[in-house]
Amino acid sequence: MKYILGKTPKGCILCSKPAEKNDKKNFVLFRGKKCFVMMNIFPYNNGHLMIAPYRHIANLEEMSAEEKLELMDVLSFSIKILNKVIKPEGFNAGINFGRVSGAGIEDHLHLHLVPRWSGDTNFMPIIANTKVVSEGLEETYKRLIKEFKIYESYCPKIRREFSGKC
Repeated sequence: MKYILGKTPKGCILCSKPAEKNDKKNFVLFRGKKCFVMMNIFPYNNGHLMIAPYRHIANLEEMSAEEKLELMDVLSFSIKILNKVIKPEGFNAGINFGRVSGAGIEDHLHLHLVPRWSGDTNFMPIIANTKVVSEGLEETYKRLIKEFKIYESYCPKIRREFSGKC
């Protein structure tokens, strides 16, 4: 309801939130050279992440080869981390292009990574117009940030100069 009834933020949150350099407040989990990972504060499920390039671009064809490579690498290790920490049974990963596709932020390309469990849909969205998420954002952030920091220390090159080898 906070999203539905709240004010629409001005500007692009995928540009403004990483620029604030307040990762905990903004649920930013990882900063690469070309892309970053942040939690979706209105998640479909626990651990719902958004992976985006820093550049404000709307389409895949605008991405550099380096950005595309890093986006996929970050997606890959994000899946490994979510598997370790919250143990989903599967994932949905996708990019929405344009408002009619469901893009809430249509001018800044971003990839959604949504952990899934058998039976994770129920009657609540239909009857109560609400989605039940079993853990608060702050708790999930605390558990995930530890693993993202471990990955970062294991592969620090991705932060300074992306090599695609992590």
